[in-house]
Amino acid sequence: MSEPTERVSGEGHEVPERLSSAGHEVPERINSAGRELAALTDAHVVHRARSGGLFTRDRVYALTGAAFRIAPGETVGVVGESGCGKSTLAKVLVGVQRPTSGTVSFRGRDLWAMKPAERRATVGRGTGMVFQDPSTALNRRLPVRQILRDPLDVHRRGTPTERDDRVRELMSLVGLPGALADALPGQLSGGQRQRVAIARALALDPDLVVADEPTSALDVSVRAQILNLLLDLKERLGLALVFVSHDIQTVRRMSDRVITMYLGRIVEESPADEVTERARHPYTRALFSATPGLLDPIDPIPLVGPVPSATRPPSGCPFRTRCWKADDVCAEVMPDVAAASTPGHRFRCHHPVEEGRPTRELVAQAAASAPPEATAMADVPVPDVRKEPREHP
Repeated sequence: MSEPTERVSGEGHEVPERLSSAGHEVPERINSAGRELAALTDAHVVHRARSGGLFTRDRVYALTGAAFRIAPGETVGVVGESGCGKSTLAKVLVGVQRPTSGTVSFRGRDLWAMKPAERRATVGRGTGMVFQDPSTALNRRLPVRQILRDPLDVHRRGTPTERDDRVRELMSLVGLPGALADALPGQLSGGQRQRVAIARALALDPDLVVADEPTSALDVSVRAQILNLLLDLKERLGLALVFVSHDIQTVRRMSDRVITMYLGRIVEESPADEVTERARHPYTRALFSATPGLLDPIDPIPLVGPVPSATRPPSGCPFRTRCWKADDVCAEVMPDVAAASTPGHRFRCHHPVEEGRPTRELVAQAAASAPPEATAMADVPVPDVRKEPREHP
């Protein structure tokens, strides 16, 4: 059994046994090299934009050639700048959005080759999703009791009495008092609403939960409570978790693997303990160098050059317009997937960062390769600059 995941507060926690909600022991985590739970293969998502000419509209390439797998009990973190395709990847993975091309499989079966009724049953019972803003994800007119019971009613799970018992069990599981069962979402705090959203995602005992920025609309103190709740539920129930977030350090601490996305593409996939100082893709290094820490001051890798558009992506490597290592080859050919020396570490780059090279050396290298006037206006890949509403627990 793997070591328990570190709590967000920094204090480790022990989980004596991993039990399902029914009290049965959950199988140990299966390595990602073993059987897969869900997978994307060469998935593309293309939207039609409102801009364009008189007879043709521009196309937005939201997801391009995405391919990754997740094993039972594994946690995969997804990071990248705003608009890079993280939420689209999450929606495609759980069947909320159909890819323009490519395949999405769950337990070895192609979701979009199934009949609609079978696909709804497979996705509804096998996956759960926690959305970014609980105030809009929950029906404002329904009490908590009905919100949690809806998935059980739709999928005809158990008798009416068993469904009521399951609602009480779910509220206890996420730390909500029973007195809130008849409360409306508008009568709850932000943290309580997100607990309801998590309970709803767990209503049908899914194997996979996708959390799409579940703490971005919450106050800092409430974020820690929700993140620790997700960690505890993952360990107790043996869940596979896809965690999408702008909070890069939290993703690194919660995940087994970290996927970095840029302009709709997965540019690197690495073990979480290597993503800070052993990442091979220049963008991953630049992204993590802009993340503040408690002990080290922020010393970001400066990025110069235009930020590309998703409607007119550049030829070759999408990061070449901002990369200090780019040359003519990067503009001509999209780099193939290459493997690092560590198992499970893959990246797409013609000129990857040398293994083990400190980030502080890359800062100096990037600054030296840029013109002085460009360095003064260098772009820093700050993960999230939006001002989020503050909620109280």
